[in-house]
Amino acid sequence: MSNPYELAFQRSIKDPEDFWSEAAENCHWYKKWDKILDDSNKPFYRWFVGGELNTCYNALDYHIENGRGDQTALIYDSPVTKTIKWFTYNELRDEVARFAGALADLGVKKGDRVIIYMPMVPEAVIAMLSCARIGAVHSVVFGGFAANELATRINDSKPKVIVSASCGIEVKNVVRYKPLLDGAIEMAKSKPERCIILQRPMHPAPMIPGRDLDWYSIVSVAKPHDCVPVAATDPLYILYTSGTTAQPKGVVRDNGGHVVALKWTMKNIYNVDAGDVYWAASDVGWVVGHSYIVYGPLFRGCTTILYEGKPVDTPDAGAFWRVISQHNVRTLFTAPTAFRAIKREDPQAELMKKYDLSKFYALFLAGERTDPDTLQWAEKNLGVPVIDHWWQTETGWAICANCMGLHHFQVKPGSPTKPAPGWDVRVVDETNKEVKPKETGALVVKLPLPPGSLPTLWNNDAGFVEAYLEEFPGYYKTADAGYIDEDGYVSVMSRTDDVINVAGHRLSTGAMEEVLSSHPDVAECAVLGVEDALKGQVPLGFMVLKAGVNRDHAHIILEVIHMVRARIGPVASFKTAAVVKRLPKTRSGKTLRGTIQKIADNKEYKVPATIDDPAVLGEIEEALISLGYSKARGK
Repeated sequence: MSNPYELAFQRSIKDPEDFWSEAAENCHWYKKWDKILDDSNKPFYRWFVGGELNTCYNALDYHIENGRGDQTALIYDSPVTKTIKWFTYNELRDEVARFAGALADLGVKKGDRVIIYMPMVPEAVIAMLSCARIGAVHSVVFGGFAANELATRINDSKPKVIVSASCGIEVKNVVRYKPLLDGAIEMAKSKPERCIILQRPMHPAPMIPGRDLDWYSIVSVAKPHDCVPVAATDPLYILYTSGTTAQPKGVVRDNGGHVVALKWTMKNIYNVDAGDVYWAASDVGWVVGHSYIVYGPLFRGCTTILYEGKPVDTPDAGAFWRVISQHNVRTLFTAPTAFRAIKREDPQAELMKKYDLSKFYALFLAGERTDPDTLQWAEKNLGVPVIDHWWQTETGWAICANCMGLHHFQVKPGSPTKPAPGWDVRVVDETNKEVKPKETGALVVKLPLPPGSLPTLWNNDAGFVEAYLEEFPGYYKTADAGYIDEDGYVSVMSRTDDVINVAGHRLSTGAMEEVLSSHPDVAECAVLGVEDALKGQVPLGFMVLKAGVNRDHAHIILEVIHMVRARIGPVASFKTAAVVKRLPKTRSGKTLRGTIQKIADNKEYKVPATIDDPAVLGEIEEALISLGYSKARGK
């Protein structure tokens, strides 16, 4: 007997135009589309061609006109500045309309680019929505990115205006944004006409006369600006993928497909309704922040939370429970690494007992693979569904998920469940042939991709084809490896370059990490393949232990080696591991396995611009030296 998920999925694959046209009816359009899906220029598919709408109108004005003006739209919760601020839909719309007017006064118009380089403050959200309101294309760059990384994004997007702040606030220090911004503009060949600076009282910044403008000064004299209709196929934003180097990859998101897909996901994947409080504990600089701090919840008429803090140390590992309890959060979406940090500091979840979580409905995890131990720890202590789902910057929303608004499937630890409607996921080998169930291969998506996913890269159609479509013709390459079991559950085991070849055997490092993380003393781990003269590659493990564990490290290492041998087999050749204090990660929580691998293989490596703390790499190098690996040359 079919359930609502199965019916929706089959319909989305067999008749995608009918499926998405129905979803689009729930959005506001100035002009309906002429064609749902235009496939006349394959592989560049376009959705809702001929339609006109405005993203900001769908996020704010639509709800005000339907009686939600006095409902809270945005809660700004900042433990690092000890600030909580509420905005109703009316108040947020008014702030956005006025800043949109200020941008228009500077000559920003439909199609112009605006870079937003800001911390987690309400003005970042206001700037994004203001660009959408007047049809400008925003490109949010994670606050605190190095000057040279910001410069590459300036050169690629050529913004007319850059919106920034004097500083960002970390747990223990202030990050000065203005010197980084000034340095980036000096390096860049393309120069913005103006910079708008939000002066934060913790560290006001010097201004450059003739170029820099004070946020509050220009807003005070601006008139509110109405929404500007744009084509459904016009770009809403550019988001550069993390790890961008000399040639940036600017993921483009269009207006029409984005509104339709994200509004659909809020009910069908996350099962939230208008008026519910939804919290994505991420950053507006990442895709999660775009999709599920700013746009998705507001399209649905929810209350969204903007959190300027950490899962631990603000002030302790109970920070998330405090926010959920205080603001009546129904749904939390965050990265598995956040829960691993909480679990490491408070393994028995004692701090959770201090708070009333009775209104909490579900936890969604994404950003990297959710190891079964973390999933089960969260399930046990929260007592609510814990949903692992899989998606990417490029896709804009979940490729696979347990779609809670359609049908709640039984959870299989380690799997993000099944493909979401619209996503025709397959597993293929290197010859582009589909493999058998439970056989590991490259995870790909049959074209066309659904609405809300990237239609191309900014000014780089050839790069879009080369990066995502060329290797597996007819499919989008996710660059993830995994398998689909006999029940249709997808398991994402690792990036395709994390499938290692040990003496001719292709083995997943994700499967080995699953074993290591199940050890009772291990809080988090990483396994990667290193060069070996005899076997080609052999696995090497790194483990961070839970707080309070003081057992001999050699015994723990020996235990996990035996566990891998027992569960995966001697073929894995897992014989070496090290205990470290922490793993190198991006600011969004992804472990930098590729960088560790280069260090281990004695190859020159670049310290990634997205790294959370570069000092961790020195600790990893010392651990590798102790294991007999040579020291690489970082730059």
